[in-house]
Amino acid sequence: MDRVTLDTPAPPIPDTPVLARHTTLRVGGPAERFVVARTERELIDVVADCDHRGEPVLVLGGGSNLLIGDDGFPGTVVRVGTTGIRADVSDCGGAAVRVAAGENWDTFVAHAVAQEWSGVEMLSGIPGSVGATPIQNVGAYGSDVAQTITAVRTWDRRERTQRTFPVTDCGFGYRTSRFKQEPGRYLVLEVGFQFPLGSLGAPIAYAELAGRLDTVPGRRVDAARVREAVLEIRRGKGMVLDEADHDSWSAGSFFTNPILDEQQAAALPPEAPRFPDAGGRVKTSAAWLIQHAGFAKGHGDGEARLSTKHVLALTNRGAASASDLVALAAEVRDGVEERFGIRLVPEVNLVGVALPDLK
Repeated sequence: MDRVTLDTPAPPIPDTPVLARHTTLRVGGPAERFVVARTERELIDVVADCDHRGEPVLVLGGGSNLLIGDDGFPGTVVRVGTTGIRADVSDCGGAAVRVAAGENWDTFVAHAVAQEWSGVEMLSGIPGSVGATPIQNVGAYGSDVAQTITAVRTWDRRERTQRTFPVTDCGFGYRTSRFKQEPGRYLVLEVGFQFPLGSLGAPIAYAELAGRLDTVPGRRVDAARVREAVLEIRRGKGMVLDEADHDSWSAGSFFTNPILDEQQAAALPPEAPRFPDAGGRVKTSAAWLIQHAGFAKGHGDGEARLSTKHVLALTNRGAASASDLVALAAEVRDGVEERFGIRLVPEVNLVGVALPDLK
């Protein structure tokens, strides 16, 4: 068995307390105090000290699934800057990998593909940190992190001790986990993964991706090709961060795909997408609902608009405020509910802002 330790250089992190500089939406007022924690000990100590003093604390990863209010945050914002990848690799056992929470997710995916660790190539191009991925059970193109995670090591802020959860205790579901269900309790320190070895990626589970790769769902394709195809698709939807592309000034998909019971699904128009889900329920497409409720790509008349490439993303065209984005999100949510009777739920974490009740 080969043991590999990769201590990656600390990524450049702006030291300004203006939170717009730390989120992919480029929106958010100032933090009362801003700290970059570059070691695990420092991360735990800062959060534990705030908890002990009763000071509000916001733990910030890559800022990619977050909308922070214009007034900022009235407490300490801790940016997770920890790095490091540890891997035990063997021909028979594959790669058992432990990754620090502050590592950039897509950089880690690129590293995994280069090392021929198979299983996360379909999650290429997703912005954010490794430590954030189990909270949301990040996924795309028929894959999610729960398929390769083995354990999540945390700091339990309630019990003031470290706790490690095997994958069976993480409560993973569609864009959720026990960490999301108990918001703020668990500070993710490190994520463990298990990968089979080989140049082929996991079986393709998404028709659009299969078509791009000139194959059919269920087939396996070279993981490097899968990664490039996913990045091409995501760029075409403005979902790969690019300073020059305002369609990428977003928090990714703003709403989750609704999970419907049998009666709700039956009430949808016949042409609406339907995908089987657990417990006999049905998943439909939030993007389809938004489009067919009358919201086109680029909808909006100010600095906050729907992406010109993909209606599920709310974007900052340059000088949008959090209140601008909240107003747009509420307009879309309410329009979908009025048209289809389905209330969209934000996937993005809202801090210091909230969508108003339906008028």
